[in-house]
Amino acid sequence: MKSVLIQTVQLSIKSLLVHKMRAGLAALGIFIGTSTVIWLVAMGEGVSYRAQQQIKELGATNIIVRTKEASSESDENDANTRIKIYGLLRDDYRRIVENIPSIRRVIPMRELRFELRMGNRTVDAKLVGCVEEHLALNRLEIARGRWLAPRDRGEKVVVLAHDAAKRLFPYENPIGQTIWVGSEFYVVVGQTKPRMASAAIGGSFDARDYNLDAYIPLQTLRHRIGDLVMKRVAGEFQGEQVELSQITVSVHSVDDVDETAAIIETLLKKYHEKEDYAVVVPKELLQQAERTRAMFNVLLVVIAGISLFVGGIGIMNIMLATVTERTREIGIRRALGARRRHIIQQFLTETVVLTGGGGLLGVMFGLMCGPLFRAFRSGVTLVLPDLLPPIVHTLEPRIAPWSVILSLFISLGVGIVFGVYPARQAAFKDPIESLRHE
Repeated sequence: MKSVLIQTVQLSIKSLLVHKMRAGLAALGIFIGTSTVIWLVAMGEGVSYRAQQQIKELGATNIIVRTKEASSESDENDANTRIKIYGLLRDDYRRIVENIPSIRRVIPMRELRFELRMGNRTVDAKLVGCVEEHLALNRLEIARGRWLAPRDRGEKVVVLAHDAAKRLFPYENPIGQTIWVGSEFYVVVGQTKPRMASAAIGGSFDARDYNLDAYIPLQTLRHRIGDLVMKRVAGEFQGEQVELSQITVSVHSVDDVDETAAIIETLLKKYHEKEDYAVVVPKELLQQAERTRAMFNVLLVVIAGISLFVGGIGIMNIMLATVTERTREIGIRRALGARRRHIIQQFLTETVVLTGGGGLLGVMFGLMCGPLFRAFRSGVTLVLPDLLPPIVHTLEPRIAPWSVILSLFISLGVGIVFGVYPARQAAFKDPIESLRHE
């Protein structure tokens, strides 16, 4: 049986080599379709991987624990004074750090509305008490001066956001200048670059404008301003006592997010009588990226599949022409005792050899996607530096193993599907009529 199969394959190769150009052009369609599947999926995987990495950087591996007002948070002190005591505690921060050793970093923050003044210019800004890691967490960039440093803890220094700095210092450099923060002077040590308002970024799950912020050390805010902030509203004093507005917990992997969030929720429930906190998991960002990636891959495979389908039609046409040309040969083989299944086997083998060869060459070319793409990018950049968009310069194709297997199986499947009809046409020809064929 094995020797018969080998002989059939050898005979098929010899038959195809009789018309090298025709066989080569037929295999070219399969070659293009197979390599297209691998290339398109590799490009799609590269774009998807880059997008997922950016999403992870933006906060998909963060767990955001926020302070919120509970339904029964008011403590009435007297007829004209009302103080709300609620939210996250510094002890919550300590417990999270001590009880969850697997986390990558924990970043506390306290924020409140505050008036900043410089001479007769004022800004209603968001005063943010933070630590040094806040800059990287929220993807802020320094325009001039510097960011908060460990030596600033407890000191009266402030970093102004872009719009806040421009309103207080429209015509001069704010670095080294002093401004009023409440009733005390603070020295401006830095200014951040402008950035668009955004949601679900870094350490915040809410849309917010970062350009009207003022950043001071968290320890300074605690000692100089305190947890209790009072204001007069409609003839009465109202106050809020909050220790921390937010704690951002970063984990090593997206797979650890749910488990870590559950542990944090358990810790908070144990020490909070009221539900004056919210645990937010922005992992939906990455899940949406995964869904988009899957849809993108399906679209690419469909496009490449159409290419293979067109190539298969071309092969069927060529095999039908081959059957017509070899009618007399088919008649002689039938007269010498060959059965219909032998004729079907011969022509089907020729088709599979043709598509299999084109598919293997397409796979080999597809696996060269990375080096060829980088060489093309380098060549174009050398000749026309500004032609390619920025995303192309950071894109790296990623070969998906499943795309290699799929494209090879599709090419073989095309050979079988589109080879059956020509093979049956050859097998069911009348032997006597075939011998008379000129």
